[in-house]
Amino acid sequence: MKSLRNWLLSGALALFSVPVLADLQLVLQDDSLTSSQRQATQALLDEAMEKLPPSFKTRLDRTITVSWDARMPEDAYGQASLVSTLALNRRLLPSLTDGSAATQKTGRPHGTVRQELLATVLHETTHIYDRARLWPDDERRLIVQCKRQNDSQGKVGLRDECRGQPERRFTLSDDPRLLDLAGWPQYVGRRGEREQHNRQIARSPDSYELSSPKEFIAVNMEYFLLDPSYACRRPALQAYLNKHFGWAPAHPACEPALPFLNAGNDFAKQPLGQIDPERVYAVDYLLAEANQNWVSRWGHSMLRLVICAPGRPRGPDCRLDLDQHLVLSYRAFVNDVQLSSWDGLVGAYPSRLFVLPLGQVIDEYTKTELRSLASIPLKLSREELEALVRQALEMHWSYDGNYFFLSNNCAVETLKLLRSGTANPRLTSLDNIMPNGLLEVLKGRGLADTSVLDDPREALRLGYRFDSYRDRYQAMFQILKKQLPVPADSVESWLEQSAEQRRPWFDRADLRTSAALLLLEQAGLRRQLLLAQDEVKQRYLTGRALEDGSVAKANNTLQQILANSGFLSKPAELLGEGGYGLPQPAERQQLEQSSSQRQQQLQALSVDLDTEVRALLGPERAAQIKAVEANIKQLGEHLRALHKAAGGLELP
Repeated sequence: MKSLRNWLLSGALALFSVPVLADLQLVLQDDSLTSSQRQATQALLDEAMEKLPPSFKTRLDRTITVSWDARMPEDAYGQASLVSTLALNRRLLPSLTDGSAATQKTGRPHGTVRQELLATVLHETTHIYDRARLWPDDERRLIVQCKRQNDSQGKVGLRDECRGQPERRFTLSDDPRLLDLAGWPQYVGRRGEREQHNRQIARSPDSYELSSPKEFIAVNMEYFLLDPSYACRRPALQAYLNKHFGWAPAHPACEPALPFLNAGNDFAKQPLGQIDPERVYAVDYLLAEANQNWVSRWGHSMLRLVICAPGRPRGPDCRLDLDQHLVLSYRAFVNDVQLSSWDGLVGAYPSRLFVLPLGQVIDEYTKTELRSLASIPLKLSREELEALVRQALEMHWSYDGNYFFLSNNCAVETLKLLRSGTANPRLTSLDNIMPNGLLEVLKGRGLADTSVLDDPREALRLGYRFDSYRDRYQAMFQILKKQLPVPADSVESWLEQSAEQRRPWFDRADLRTSAALLLLEQAGLRRQLLLAQDEVKQRYLTGRALEDGSVAKANNTLQQILANSGFLSKPAELLGEGGYGLPQPAERQQLEQSSSQRQQQLQALSVDLDTEVRALLGPERAAQIKAVEANIKQLGEHLRALHKAAGGLELP
């Protein structure tokens, strides 16, 4: 009997003399509360405890005392301290007690006063968790096991031998993976230093999350725990928190296809599209090779999504479905049309993620800019590939950065997307800021398969390379040079001559040479239109008064097009206030309607611009375009006459 009494006494002493690791507790300590006030507060705290992840409560083994404070600012809901106390704004206690808080609207993200109070408890408790010194789970289990064993043996004096040293390992707000997803990525070129400003500013549930990583994780825990749509709105962060806690709240199934706005130049098409990551067979690093233009001398980095046509099984044949493929391209959105090298250096342009049809990108570079494209498959696991697609679509809706030609250009933005999207450790230490250099380091890390370019003919046939039309035009020029003694040595020198200087040779050309000349004149027209575009950038929309009525009208039309096309680079503006992350089904209906309306306006404006734009050009440029068009018409007539004379059917 004595031994039993001694054993019970030693056990009791052990329980009271040394704190045993225990789960989190929220304890109400406020003697001034009435019974009903205490009951309403306790119900709020109990609900918060039910919402928190089990591992959160197990790791944060402490008691947090909760009280009501009458000294808080009127618009505050609560605040936690560094010593595990949580104070709530006493001004809100009456409505919580009488139940009106459950229906009282606030105009804040969570809707009602009670939901805001619940979110505050979760938010502030997350702050305490985030800055706590935590034992790793394995070590924590060993500590508890050791203490229980010593307690059972009455070894009260030996309890200190069980205690390890808690480790402040990466918990949440300082975890590199979270920082990548949250909008504080590594500053490329600065040895891992993090960017100071979060530019994922569109489609945010609460702009307070952008103030710091600590507030970001606290705000997102509110929505992770309280909003069933969070998993579908922010899938990457949902996956991160699920992995961190080994748990996630129940939520409805998400739509497999993700919405985007197609920034293609065909204004007759509905711009709202969708991408199902399951249908993406591969992601390629798409490099537009350099040219002599100042802003293009290092190439341009993009990502190509190889998407399978509906009904086609995912596999290599999906590379044949070129009309389904899309390009992710970070570009400087120049909504004033005036492209200035200085503005590009100082970051005056917004940097946004455009989604474009592959065919348009091919034409833009190979036919107009005479630059070849290389499409190099990235070696990604299936999980990495689908996560990258989802992250890209989230950035499409949320990111609004600043474009710097030398420090935050297309290569830097693409690298940041690859890092945050895939979480591949081989990307962590990459620091290259040039598009062509980035390809080399991706190859060096075993992430890019450049062997597809080894056989040039096969690369062209299989769509790993798209050659510049410069070589085709040069071949046409050789046909011309072989028959006629034209005063030029290359296609460039031929096209540098005026349209009037080229015209006298047309009547001397045979059928084959006339066909070559027609292709060259079409190339000449594209060249003149590109020069005209640059001329508009340099001469107009500078704020100067325009006296000529036709010029002013064309200028106004162009400004309207730019203003109305901004939604293609910043699609969140179509949804206005409310909502966050990826648009959900109800929002997509609004998107379809509003984007169609904008697209119809653009189509009407573009027709007007076609008839007015020449008023924006200098007389010399306008005359050259008109002369080239006359050359094309003359050559068409000449070809038809030659073809008919040769006994062929009459050409249209």
